[in-house]
Parts: sequence; C-alpha cells; structure tokens
Amino acid sequence: MKLAITICFSLLLSSKLFAQIMAGPYAPPVGQNGCTAIHKDSSVFVGWATISTISRGWMDVSNIALGKANIGNDTSATNKSGVNGVVSLGDNGSATLTFNGKIYDGPGADFAVFENSFDGLFLELAFVEVSSDGINFYRFDAQSLTDTSIQTSSFGNTDATNLYNLAGKYRSQYGTPFDLNELTGITGLDINNITHVRVVDVVGDITESYATYDAQNRPINDPWPTPFASGGFDLDAVGVINYTPTSINEEGNTIYLSIYPNPAVDIVYFNVDPEKNYTYRLTNISGSILYSGKLQHQLDVSQLKAGIYFIHISSKDQLVVKKIIKK
Repeated sequence: MKLAITICFSLLLSSKLFAQIMAGPYAPPVGQNGCTAIHKDSSVFVGWATISTISRGWMDVSNIALGKANIGNDTSATNKSGVNGVVSLGDNGSATLTFNGKIYDGPGADFAVFENSFDGLFLELAFVEVSSDGINFYRFDAQSLTDTSIQTSSFGNTDATNLYNLAGKYRSQYGTPFDLNELTGITGLDINNITHVRVVDVVGDITESYATYDAQNRPINDPWPTPFASGGFDLDAVGVINYTPTSINEEGNTIYLSIYPNPAVDIVYFNVDPEKNYTYRLTNISGSILYSGKLQHQLDVSQLKAGIYFIHISSKDQLVVKKIIKK
C-alpha cells in the first residue's frame, strides 16, 4: 500500500512538473496567479456595448449545407455580461459593437470581451479589432502557441497560457482584457477615440483549407469542427473601462459632461450647471463610496491617494460614469 501511495504521489508530482514545463508564457486561467481576467462585476467597468451588428458564419465552413450558426441575436451581446445571453458567430462570423460613448487609451486594459466557456479549458477563440471611424478596423496582434501537429477536437481543451490577445481565453463571466496602447502609431486609428469594436471568430482548423492565422502567421488551433447551431465563438458582452460617455439627456436637453484637469492633483472641475439637480458619488476602484452629494462646479480631491477613481453622476433615472485619475 505504501509503495502504491508513493508511486501515485510521485506520478502526481511528475504530472505537475510536466504541466509547468509545458505551460506557455502568457497569463494562466482564472484562479491562478498572474491571471489577467476581469470579472463582470468589477467596478472597473463603466459601460457596456449598446448596439451590435452580427454577420453569421457557417456551423461548419467545410460543410456549408449545414447552414449558419443561429443561437442568439443582435441584442444578445449588448448590456452587461450575463444579462442577454450569448450570440454564436459560427466559423469566421463577426459582431461589430458600438457604445454610448468612446473608448480611449488609459492606464492598463481599456475594454474586455466575454465568452461563455463553462470551464476555462474548452476555449472557442476570436480576433478583436477596433475602429475610430466605423470603416477602417485594426486587429490586435494575436498570439497562439498551441501545438498544431494534431487538430484540437470538437470538444477538446486548450491551454490558456499559450494564448495572447485572443478573446475567449477565459471562462464565463470573466473578460479577456485588451489594451489600446498596443495599437499606438497606426495610421488611420485614433486610440483615444474608439467608436467600434469588432469580434471575429477564429476558424480552428489547422489545415490550409480553412485555417486562420495569428500575427506570426501560425495556424490557430481551437476546437473544430463545431457543426452545431451554437458553433463558433459565443459572444456574451464587451465591457468598457477607459470610456467617455457621450452624454445624458434630461427633459430633452443634452448635457455634455467633461472633467478637467484629468489627471488631477488638487481640484477637478465640471462643466455642468450647478442649478440642475445632479447628484454624484465618488468611488474607488473597489466600488467603495468616498464622497457623495449634490454636484457643484468643482470637487476637492487633494486628500485622495494617487490612483484611479470613478465619479457617478445621476439625474432622475439617468446615470453617467467617468474616470478620474489622481496624481
């Protein structure tokens, strides 16, 4: 018995060591140190996609007689993760999403894409692109180090540590983050004025017939074929972090909210009319309320520690949230 236990224990240690040796260089799954996933309830999210336009892909691009994926609809990928279900894109299908505002390049990740992987092992992947004019889209440099000598089966698993800048890397309710700073210097793209995010399904076939490739021209191997109505990437939501809402409306009057200076040292100023009945609450990144009251022209932030804060400005049933950076 002791010998059997010793052998089993040795095998367990060997398997763990093997897993460490085989692990890729990128962030690990949810629950492990170094994971970059962001939970849907995190206070860093200040908005969600409001409109999506879906272009369906085939259930199986190698057998188009099966038809196109058909789970979900145009509204499924809008609002907060977990609210409206998911939309299945099918092989090489896409979703183009817009927001009630614009995403900008701020500290860290600027937005995150949510898929519905149930265990963080069965991963259906997608490319992510952005646009600042709604016409020209630019793709994040995706990296896939997954072995391509054997096709990942329809229900096969994928190691998240081999994936970078591919949506679907994390399990349900946890978004894959994207940092606009990585797209700095691209002609035709204003990374501080992003109006559209596009999510494009990866066709996981490793043969030349239907393969899709990462930024280093490597075939991306993910579960394929998935010849079902729910085939392809299942888009749940896109949450925004560094984001400027366009406006809020009260009784037909559009009120544009701006904050300056931002980053700030002592005082931040607002361009809203103090005679209007606006209230505010200032929260830290964990969601704790630090200040609240009627919104005036200015707010003293001199006593705050350097960091990121969120000001929630309300009027009746309407709300605008903006980020304040304290130096």
